[in-house]
Amino acid sequence: MHRQQWKTLQYLIGANPLNQSTCSSGPDLCITSCFSFIPNSKHMNVSLEQAQKAIQAAVAKSTSLGLKMNIAVVDAGANLVAFARMDGAWLGSVDIAIKKAKTARFFDMNTGEIGKLSQPGGALYNIEHSNGGLISFPGGIPVKNGEGVIVGAIGVSGSTVENDHIVAEAGVASF
Repeated sequence: MHRQQWKTLQYLIGANPLNQSTCSSGPDLCITSCFSFIPNSKHMNVSLEQAQKAIQAAVAKSTSLGLKMNIAVVDAGANLVAFARMDGAWLGSVDIAIKKAKTARFFDMNTGEIGKLSQPGGALYNIEHSNGGLISFPGGIPVKNGEGVIVGAIGVSGSTVENDHIVAEAGVASF
């Protein structure tokens, strides 16, 4: 890390640049001591293993309901971690499932709740046109870790929005 980047990073988080009492080793060697308050990212993100487990749970629920779904899991940064398209699931629902997961993470709430707030006259009216297109109906749910911190989200599409939400809940329950 370049010294100027280091100083900028410290400034942005309110640290004293190159505070000699905590960063005597310089910027390249003291990141963990200067930023020890930053949680371990391993616990702040959905892992591939967790995402695959959530998809398996959602597929099992979908199968038990006789449905064919598309299921997406994104991490804390709304990046796709895992995706499954069940045999025969609608192709048009692939994008919807991914956008439901991203929407749930962007706003840290169920997509159905965003839908309620985005009706004409609502506080979030027309929000679905932001961020490259959001999905504002049920089927996207944020995922929390054991400490209650949101680490990602799941999005499901391929049936009614009620069924999409039920299948997404099954995936979230695997966490």
